[in-house]
Amino acid sequence: MFPSEVYDSAPSPTQIIRAIKILEESKYPIILAGHGAARDKAQNALIKFSEDLNIPVVTTFMGKGVFPDRHPNALGTIGFMHRDYVNFGFDTADLLICIGYDMQEFDPIRINPTGDKKIMHISRYPAEVDINYSVTVGIQSNISMALENFSNNVRPKEGSWSRNQYIRNLLQKELKDGTKDNSFPLKPQRIVADVRLALEDSDIVLVDTGALKMWMARLYPTQTPNTCLISNGLSTMAFALPGAIGVKLAYPQRKVLAVVGDGGLMMLGSELETAVREKISIVVLIWEDQAYGLIKWKMDLELGHHSSVDFNNPDFVKYAESFGAKGYRIKHASDLLPTLKSALKDNIVSVITCQVDYSENIKLTEKLGHLTESI
Repeated sequence: MFPSEVYDSAPSPTQIIRAIKILEESKYPIILAGHGAARDKAQNALIKFSEDLNIPVVTTFMGKGVFPDRHPNALGTIGFMHRDYVNFGFDTADLLICIGYDMQEFDPIRINPTGDKKIMHISRYPAEVDINYSVTVGIQSNISMALENFSNNVRPKEGSWSRNQYIRNLLQKELKDGTKDNSFPLKPQRIVADVRLALEDSDIVLVDTGALKMWMARLYPTQTPNTCLISNGLSTMAFALPGAIGVKLAYPQRKVLAVVGDGGLMMLGSELETAVREKISIVVLIWEDQAYGLIKWKMDLELGHHSSVDFNNPDFVKYAESFGAKGYRIKHASDLLPTLKSALKDNIVSVITCQVDYSENIKLTEKLGHLTESI
């Protein structure tokens, strides 16, 4: 009796031929890589595909890292609640190559508002479709196998988009300016910059739901798949602390940081006891503003005011210490990076609380609005 052999799902040759024709006809294609590309371990194939065909790449919040942000073809992350820098790339595109993307990551109306762009869907799973995601050609297969079929059969797109470097410069300037901002409470940009400096590329940060998710997803440069984990779709609040415990058990050799809001920590802060009891050495960084920051942000944008979103916090240092963890309070902007590095080096459970200046939220949406009007 011969053993059974299991073969991975190869792309349909007919669909590949159709996709090649569409690719050759397009002038300004853009790649959107979602969480399916990360789960399918398609990073190497995606990089080669982008380089061979000279096509820029955007990732979703959940796809962060599947295409390295330091790569010159990387345009950043899509998913912010308003038009962001990366939307300028989609404005010009005539073909959206969606790789491992599904609609629960974010609404396709944000990148195809009039439903007139051609869409190529490459994934393990068939596409969901709607008026803004009407698939021109779909390839359901192993993602890497599908991408490898194109490199030898399609000519690279000539030149580069004039907007590519413009978009990259906007992102890099925002993060660089944040690095130099010494104000207190800390600006979100400064916290993101210091978190990036404290972690190696292979270390893992889990980002909770809230205003901090918008800042981390937009600005945190990610080079490796599954190293910046963000709950999207249902956007489960308070997942980051228990999630960090699970990640540290799976990858004990890596540093693991849970980035949480004070509202999220108040929901599941009791899991610190689990981490301490089981000696699972994680670091928790609290962005403290004594409010449900994302709800306040949206209410201010949509209603012009907010209500019933503010609350009082315990002393988070004493709270952490009551579980047997080590607690830190940031009192100056210059304290955050060395505190993060020290806590990540210790083989214990640590909690760092840091006041954040969320007045930057409305400033950001106003800035993006002005940019959109000027483009």
